[in-house]
Amino acid sequence: MVLVAFLLAGLALFSSEVWAAQTIKIGVVGPLSGDSATYGISVKNAVELYFKEVNAKGGIRGVKIDVIALDDKGDASEAVNAVRRLITRDQVAAIIGTTTSGPMRAAAPIANSMKVPMLSPTATQEGLTDIGPYIFRTCFVDDFQGKVMAKFAREELKISRVAILYENTDTYSKGLANSFKEYFTKLGGMIVAEEAYGKGDQDFSAQLTRIRRSGAQAIYTPVYYTAAGLIAKQARQLGVNLPLLGPDGFDSDQLLEIGGDAIVGSYFTNHYSPLTKDPLAVEFQQKYRAAYGKTPDALAALAWDAAAVMADAIERALARHKVSDLQGVREGIRQALSGLKDFHGVTGYITFDENRDPIKTALILRVTKNGHEIVTSIKP
Repeated sequence: MVLVAFLLAGLALFSSEVWAAQTIKIGVVGPLSGDSATYGISVKNAVELYFKEVNAKGGIRGVKIDVIALDDKGDASEAVNAVRRLITRDQVAAIIGTTTSGPMRAAAPIANSMKVPMLSPTATQEGLTDIGPYIFRTCFVDDFQGKVMAKFAREELKISRVAILYENTDTYSKGLANSFKEYFTKLGGMIVAEEAYGKGDQDFSAQLTRIRRSGAQAIYTPVYYTAAGLIAKQARQLGVNLPLLGPDGFDSDQLLEIGGDAIVGSYFTNHYSPLTKDPLAVEFQQKYRAAYGKTPDALAALAWDAAAVMADAIERALARHKVSDLQGVREGIRQALSGLKDFHGVTGYITFDENRDPIKTALILRVTKNGHEIVTSIKP
């Protein structure tokens, strides 16, 4: 009996040493090309930078992290293919992604069914973590974004009449439009016009002309920065001088390039601002600027936090027994993520609720000629 115990102990030690000699692979999935490429590039840059620093310090318990980033082009089928490839061919222990909600909705069931932890930094659509126990995220959800902007418009801006302009083929845009409408009307506001456009449309003149006649005091347009800039410009050309109210999709250094002066004075909800004075956030910004020569956006900040949360989970997984094989590491990461509480990230403190969604504070930002300014913050 003593001999058996001795042999088992030796086997456990040997297994640990074998694993410590290996590299843990982490996948990253997001749009590295296409209309939302700035999002995916920000996420990729932040994750690679974080783990480059980890590896330079010797890795996690002596194990180096290999980041494998794939382009899903913002497309659901591409995301499914990328996730399958990362799991079956590249043998990743976990995945950070996807960046946007539609691809996440399609690809997360693959990761969940194959018992691979998937942590999205930025996919905000309601219900994504309901897909299964292996699905997590570090960003707050769209329902909260809609509620925050409705509260701000009604109580701070004193607006009572709002028009909505959204993309009717995009789950992110539709979900936010519904959320804002629900909460704004509950607060006594009126939706005086509700206009939609199709994927790829770039002419919004018909919708904006109808909005001009509606008596709206602002336009809630839950879209990405590319469309937001065009909508702002065309609204100005049609004499619709109303502020746009938007979501975190506005967050890109290209918003001002596309929208120009027409987008200045608009407001949007966000997870983070580089104007934040938290020392941890300031340190992150310095590292990101040194590496990439630009100020990190909220996508990069959320991805940095996702990488930090993942590294913490890997460390705790490797500290456990029975992680000498890949599936053991995957399960260890899932268990560690499930218990995350009061994790200090650059976007604030992160605690996962029972649905594996984070409980966090949202910022309201105002677009200025030089970027944006922080107006206020709103807690759950």
